[in-house]
Amino acid sequence: ESSRWNDEDELSQTFTARKCFAFGTDGKSCQQAEHMQRLLGTVEATYQNLDSVELGVTTIDHYFDTLGGVSLAANRASGNKVPVYIGDHTGANTGVVRTLSEQIDLESRTRMLNPRWHDAILEHGYEGVHQLEMVVTNTMGWSATTGQVSPWTYKQVSETFVLDDDMRERIASLNPTSGLNLTNRLLEAYDRNYWTPDEKTLE
Repeated sequence: ESSRWNDEDELSQTFTARKCFAFGTDGKSCQQAEHMQRLLGTVEATYQNLDSVELGVTTIDHYFDTLGGVSLAANRASGNKVPVYIGDHTGANTGVVRTLSEQIDLESRTRMLNPRWHDAILEHGYEGVHQLEMVVTNTMGWSATTGQVSPWTYKQVSETFVLDDDMRERIASLNPTSGLNLTNRLLEAYDRNYWTPDEKTLE
């Protein structure tokens, strides 16, 4: 979230360093980075279960931090591209397993880019804009940890919230700081090669 990282290897190393603590037989914890690296090298797929319609993979940072972090660390440890799956059990009767990319596309269309969703959240004023900013940040978190965000998502976000004069002014009037942060996140995604806008859009 702070943008204070240079490449994805830093994120992988940070995840491993912070998550590699284990308890020994003496009841004390210590870092077991080598052991964790060895285990990460055996990962064949990663998976997250969703069981609430209120929270999606782009709603909170927990998902890209944990599932994205372990997926990135497993990729680095194994040298392979580990597939990432989402088990959507928010329906009444059955569950659906999607790839992470499919899940992000679905949430982007039905939440962030859906006028019924973003108009409703903007009715909450200052906090609503902040929540919108966080969804964009969390989406970029998936780009950083998995590369599974389609470039069209950033294009549509820019067209919906920045390039539309009325929407931009509405956001700025409610929460200018989060509005600016949202725009800066799109520019960061461009700087990190997660999307390539045309010159007019970039300007």
